[in-house]
Amino acid sequence: QVQFVESGGGLVQPGGSLRLSCAVSGNIFSLFHLGWYRQASGKEREAVANITSEKTTTHADSVKGRFTISRDNAKNTVYLQMNSLKPEDTAVYYCNFARPNSRYWGQGTQVTVSS
Repeated sequence: QVQFVESGGGLVQPGGSLRLSCAVSGNIFSLFHLGWYRQASGKEREAVANITSEKTTTHADSVKGRFTISRDNAKNTVYLQMNSLKPEDTAVYYCNFARPNSRYWGQGTQVTVSS
């Protein structure tokens, strides 16, 4: 059974940085294509970034140049480095497969960007 556990969120001022982590259970982590997603209050969940098993990455236009997805296969962990944060980045952030499966949504981690 695969489980995704997100951490690292918090309150940060505009222009600040955070690094989110997602620990993923499972013996074949290195084969997974993974993604970060976010859901702001009252809005649909949206894809933020994804990373393939070969570490090829893509980022949504809204975060390109500010956010970076990465992975550490030895730690079964995927990261989201977020720089130059804006108030519109405020959301609950989740990780899942690159083709998300509804069975595996975790509780997410709240990111609030506010002065």
